[in-house]
Amino acid sequence: MRPEPGQVLHFSEDPTITRFVPHVAATAQESEPYVWAVDDGRSPDYWFPRQCPRAMAWAGPETTGDDRDRILGPGCGERVHAVEYGWLEAIRTARLYAYRLPAAPFRPLGEHAHVAVEPVVPLGPPEPVGDLFALHAAAGIQLRVLPVLWPFWDAVVASTLRFSAIRMHNATPR
Repeated sequence: MRPEPGQVLHFSEDPTITRFVPHVAATAQESEPYVWAVDDGRSPDYWFPRQCPRAMAWAGPETTGDDRDRILGPGCGERVHAVEYGWLEAIRTARLYAYRLPAAPFRPLGEHAHVAVEPVVPLGPPEPVGDLFALHAAAGIQLRVLPVLWPFWDAVVASTLRFSAIRMHNATPR
């Protein structure tokens, strides 16, 4: 599930949204109200139930061969998403929808998101994303299941890989 040219995506478990209005999310580090969306490169970060903690890592130009083999694994592709065993059923049963939004009102915010400061109407009805495991497989993204995310995350942030994490406050405590 990727945006087409001129689009960004918003993923939600709510299929009834007809208009996105800027707001300050409870977990936001930004104080300005935004409508949030992602581009093609960051769409896979959101192929999960909203509250699911996940740690993600991928190879970049600066990634060493040692870090690639140690964290991604030899022959395991360019990207890994890690989740905890306790979230497998939620991932399996989640009903996730992708909203296609016009890219014009959005601007990049950091490396991970696009934001708009005005209300945005979707370009059409939301599209069911489908089987989240199959989506990862089709994209060639390794989905790793761990008892606890923190040791993996600590290794990733100390490496030369690029990385992101979402909802880590919902992970099993250290």
